[in-house]
Amino acid sequence: MPELIISPEAEADLIEIWLYIAEASPVNADRFLDKLNDKAQKLAETDLGVERPELGEGMKSFPVDRYVLYYRPIDNGAELVRVLVSSRDTRLVF
Repeated sequence: MPELIISPEAEADLIEIWLYIAEASPVNADRFLDKLNDKAQKLAETDLGVERPELGEGMKSFPVDRYVLYYRPIDNGAELVRVLVSSRDTRLVF
């Protein structure tokens, strides 16, 4: 199975997303994080994202609902770099 590496920044993003959604519904927060993790694993397997060279060498992105997964393909998988709300100005993050 392809490897998915989650950066410390992406891990912090996922926790922040979970906490935000969990204010209204912990069950929905769990479901949505499962969805994000499933999509990230699929990207490690299939590399379906859009190239984003303006964000750094090898960077790609893939939307999931109101969020965007930012990742880098690596040998045998992907490194999840950030998970950000789609309205966020990426120039301030990368």
